[in-house]
Amino acid sequence: MNGIGIDVSKRRLDVGTSDGQTLQVSNDPSGFAELDLWLRERPSNQIVLEATGGYEQPVLDFLHKAGHPVVRANALRARKLAQGLGQRAKTDRLDAYALAQMATLVKLPAYQPLEPWQQKLREFVRARRQMIQALAVARQQQEMVGDRELRRLLQANITHLKTLVKRLGKQIAEQLAQQPQLTVLKSMKGVGPVVQAVLASYLPELGHISGKAIASLVGVAPMSHDSGTMRGKRSIHGGRAEIRQVLYMAGMSALQHEPRIRDFYRSLRARGKEAKVAIVAVMRKMLVILNARVRDAQSGPIPA
Repeated sequence: MNGIGIDVSKRRLDVGTSDGQTLQVSNDPSGFAELDLWLRERPSNQIVLEATGGYEQPVLDFLHKAGHPVVRANALRARKLAQGLGQRAKTDRLDAYALAQMATLVKLPAYQPLEPWQQKLREFVRARRQMIQALAVARQQQEMVGDRELRRLLQANITHLKTLVKRLGKQIAEQLAQQPQLTVLKSMKGVGPVVQAVLASYLPELGHISGKAIASLVGVAPMSHDSGTMRGKRSIHGGRAEIRQVLYMAGMSALQHEPRIRDFYRSLRARGKEAKVAIVAVMRKMLVILNARVRDAQSGPIPA
C-alpha cells in the first residue's frame, strides 16, 4: 500500500503518495470533500500530516471522522527524515512526498481526536499561557520606564493581565471539576490544576498507550548515541514541549512533597547522575505512573 502525506498551509493542502501521485485542494470543507473521494481510491495504512500550528486541525478531524487512518507528525522529525532521504530542496509538494515516505517507513501513533470538553479546555489553557507571556513582557516594559505617569498607565495594563490570568485559572479549575475521570491525576503530589489541564487537553493518548510510548510521545524518553564500543551521552528531543514544560514544574514540586519521587531522585543522584538527567528521569517516571493510573481508572474496578 502507498504511504500518503499531506502538507498543510493556511489556504491549501498539497497531497503526495510514495509512488509519486499528487493532488492539491483548498484547506476548507469543499477541499476536504474532494480529498476524501481521492483518498478512497488510494487505500493507505497511514496518512501523515505535519503539525503546522493548528492549520491541520480541521482536516485532521474531518479525515478521522471519515474513517481514514490519519496521524500527526512532529515537524522537525519529518524534516530530518526528508534530509536523510536526500531531499535538500523544500517545496510544499516535496514536503508532501517526504511525509508520504514517512507514512511508508515509520509506524506512528494514530491520531486521537479531542473531545469537545478537551478542545474547550485547551483553548483556555492556551489563552492563559499567552496572558502569562504578555504579563512578563508588560513587566519588563514597565521596568525600563522612568516617567511616573507612563509607569501608572503600564501598571494598569499589568493589573488587567493579572486579573485575566486569575479568571482563566478559575475557569480552568471549574472545567476540570466537571470531569470526574480526571480525579486520578490529583493522586500525585505536585500535579496541580495547571498540569492536570495540560495533560487532559494536550495528551489525549494518556491512559491509552504504553508507558514507553507515552514517554516517547512527550519527548522524555532518553535516546541512545552509541557506536561500536563507544557509549554516547543519552539525550531527549522532539515531543510535545507544552507538556514537558509543566512536567518540569510538577517534578520540582514533587521532589518536595512526594516521598516516592523524592527517593527516586536521590537514588539517581547518589549513583552519579547529573541533576538535569535526574530531573528528566523524574518527569518520565511521573508521566508513566500517571499514564498507568489513568488506564486503570478507565478500565474500572476488577470484578470480584
